[in-house]
Amino acid sequence: MTPRNLIRAAAWAAVGLGVAAPLARRRLRLKPAVVLATAAAAPVAVTFLVPRSRSRDAVVCTLQMWAYFAAYEMPADDPERLRSRVRVDYPIRSDLRIGRGRIPTVRLQQALHRDGTFQWWEKALSVSHWVWFFVPHSTVAYVLLRHPEQFPRAAARIYGTFDLGAVVYWAVPTAPPWFAAEAGRIDFGPDGRPLRRLMREYGEELFGDRWPQLYDALGGNPLAAMPSLHFGTSVASAQVLRDVGPVAGAIGWTYAATLGFALVYLGEHYATDIIAGGALAEAVRRATPLAAGPLVRTGDAIGRVAGRARTA
Repeated sequence: MTPRNLIRAAAWAAVGLGVAAPLARRRLRLKPAVVLATAAAAPVAVTFLVPRSRSRDAVVCTLQMWAYFAAYEMPADDPERLRSRVRVDYPIRSDLRIGRGRIPTVRLQQALHRDGTFQWWEKALSVSHWVWFFVPHSTVAYVLLRHPEQFPRAAARIYGTFDLGAVVYWAVPTAPPWFAAEAGRIDFGPDGRPLRRLMREYGEELFGDRWPQLYDALGGNPLAAMPSLHFGTSVASAQVLRDVGPVAGAIGWTYAATLGFALVYLGEHYATDIIAGGALAEAVRRATPLAAGPLVRTGDAIGRVAGRARTA
């Protein structure tokens, strides 16, 4: 077998292992480091197999997110250990300061929610939460198709926000407000009405018996609240769209603001989580020019080796 064929065979093996390892991790009891290393190698391996194109960029982004989902979900593979490490109280203390003695979610729900019914705008807020699963990736796809010259930086900013958030999920697993409320850790104040997870309640009403399956498919890790990557990646997307043009930017920021309010009101995140998610996105934006040089040089080096492997 020629060196070129050996490299291509190794690259195909890396892609296959990177896809398979997250799926088989529980059955084979793979170590997290093994799963992350193999999943992270898959996007790089693709560059050794095909030359740069929009299709390859899309595949690389997909494999990058596959690695992220593995990193996001793996702490929940051992629920007992995760619960023993989860932090519950520090975001409550922070939100009490922000809300001047009352958690903003509690204030909002007690002021605006009517027990026994969902108003149209509450339904719209729930939908805005579910739509998030498409927003960051649709933003990357839009830039790839309409503004390809901006694609590398846009993808790096959005997916860098995802990846750095996953690091925090591992280091400081943090409970969302609905979890703290169910555990009896939140003071509901003189009104007495408890903080509720309204999105779940509306999902049960809308989808009926299908809701548990939908939630299990999308839930992943319920104790990964800090920072809010729902908000952080939406802010990163809005920043990217703003760079594309004022209309796209206005749409992106309108969505991000709506989602930020929804996440707090529905009981999915503390205001502290929202602030941290926005700060993460802004930090990634500011760091991108500083990291661009090393990343470009690394990418060019990989590209030269991959190019020789494809043509040798």
